[in-house]
Formats: sequence, structure tokens, C-alpha cells
Amino acid sequence: MDPIEEIRALRAKWGREVVLLSHHYQRMEIADLADHKGDSYELSRVASEAKDARFIVFCGVRFMAEAAEVLRREEQRVVHPVAEAGCPMADMAPAEDAAEAWERIAALRGPEAVMPIVYMNSGADLKALVGKNGGCVCTSSNAPRAFRWAFERREAVFFFPDEHLGRNTAHDMGIAPAEMVMWDPRKPDGGLTGDQIRSARVILWKGWCHVHVAFTPEDVRAARERFPQGQIHVHPECPREVVELADGAGSTSYLVQTVEQAAPGTTLVIGTEINLVERLARDFPDRTVVPLKRSLCHNMYRIDLHALRDALRRLPEGPFVELPPDVKKDAATALERMLSI
Repeated sequence: MDPIEEIRALRAKWGREVVLLSHHYQRMEIADLADHKGDSYELSRVASEAKDARFIVFCGVRFMAEAAEVLRREEQRVVHPVAEAGCPMADMAPAEDAAEAWERIAALRGPEAVMPIVYMNSGADLKALVGKNGGCVCTSSNAPRAFRWAFERREAVFFFPDEHLGRNTAHDMGIAPAEMVMWDPRKPDGGLTGDQIRSARVILWKGWCHVHVAFTPEDVRAARERFPQGQIHVHPECPREVVELADGAGSTSYLVQTVEQAAPGTTLVIGTEINLVERLARDFPDRTVVPLKRSLCHNMYRIDLHALRDALRRLPEGPFVELPPDVKKDAATALERMLSI
């Protein structure tokens, strides 16, 4: 049987007991089958509120399925169709390395001087570490609010794992580059002196998204020449130099809404994952939507129709996403603080 037909048959069999989620960066054929498309936190929240859903099938990378596991109701279980589909950026900040860095910074500045903030694009164990130490999770949409919340309570922020989102957020708040330092986990004390750690307002973890660091200032200039009347919008995981040259920068939801709300005939050059850009171009044929450059999330791409079909075939058996109870509890605390901001 054709895999799409079998997926639809399995969905019909389970009805509303299965909720199928697709991150915006999934293959077009996966996104088209989903009950909901969106960002990682948005999808996890929607799934937890789906009152009839016993099984949450999350087509995204591992940290997204973990977030759904943290937020799910007791009677729900989370299925990740390809367990090996991880996130290289999330893997750049192992919780063990982050804990060592936190202990060193706390020793130099005091445990109540620095607020840890962790991007949603991180492992559940890192979210738990932040939750245990008074910090919160943020998304690319609410990072400025999270930073303001942190500075109201402590004198500095330790942000991880994406250096570019952290730098762009701090810059937009008026924090000077000299007040930011980079913690490189591969170097002793992050490659920083004690004075640098003690004086910084923002400490950035050295991590990045390979999809978004692929975009360069030269790409933006080339797009300007090719589409002189076009608008260029990029994700804030892009390097600062790219964001400065663009017409706008914002979360995946911002990029989607920008295209949705554009007038017919508008040309929009979008700097983010190629599957989303191609789907927007298909869905809005009355405006020109083109990628700043083709940049693919290979781990998202690992989830294909066969993997989704096989995951649905295995229901009601697992394997299900599992997390230690203490990790779930402390990660939930960090997420709840985000909601309270």
C-alpha cells in the first residue's frame, strides 16, 4: 500500500486518540498530513491540551519530542518516529558541561548574581539544570521578555545554547558587545578570565544552528541585487551581520506570519530552513517567496513517510519517549517560569 494511504488509514483507525504534530521544517508531505504545524513549544502545548489524544506523534527533532514528554498529561504518551533525529545545536550544550560552567560562574559571582536562560532548542536535562537554578526557558519569540525578566532579578544572564539568538536579543536591548562574553566549553574556564566573567552582563554559550549560520552577508547583498524591490526576513539564529542587513528578523512564526500577511505581488526572501520556505512558496502562489539560500535541516529530513507509517503501525506499543522523573520535574519548572513571564 502507498505509505500516504496507509498513514491515512491508520489515522482513521485511531481517530482523535492520535494527534500528529509536524514542526515547520519537516518535509512537505509530512507537514501536509499533520493535525498541527508550528514551533516546538507551540506544538507541545497544543498536544497536551488535546483532550482525546492518548498518543502524541511528534515529527521533529529529539528535543521537541522531549518537550512534549515534559508537558504531556499523565494519560498521554509521546512517540518520536526517528529516535536518532537529534539537534546538533542542542548537542553542543551537554548538561554535564553546562553544570560545570554554572558552578564556576556561581563561584566567581555568587549563585544569585547570574540568571540562566535556556533556549527551547535544548535537551530536557539542560532545561532541568536551568529550572533547578532559578532560570527559565525561552523561545525565539519571547527571548526579549525572558531577558528583561532575568535582569529584573539578577545582574547578568547566562544564555545557552545558541550564541546568535543570545547576541541578537542582547543587542536589541541596548547591551554593548563589550558587555557580552562567550563561554567556549572546549576551553578551561570557557576561555575567559575571572575578570571577564565577573564583569559581563551576558555570558553566551558557544553554540549555533547549522541551518542559520549558513546564511552570510554576501547572501543578503546578492538577494538585494536580484530582488531590489523585495523584502528580506531572517531567523534570529542567524549571525548578527546577517540580521543587521535584513529588513526584519524573527521566529519561525514571525516568518510565516510575514508571508501570510504580505500583499499579493510582494517578493519575500526568507532566511530559514528550506522545507518551510518551499511550503510557503507553494501555499502563497500570488506572492514570490524565495530562499535566501538553500539550507536543509538533515535531522528533520530523517523523518519520512515510511518512518511515520512504521511509528503508527506500532501503536499502541512504543517505543515511547522516556525521561527521568527529576528531569521532567525540573524542566517543567523552567517551562512554567517562561509561561509566567
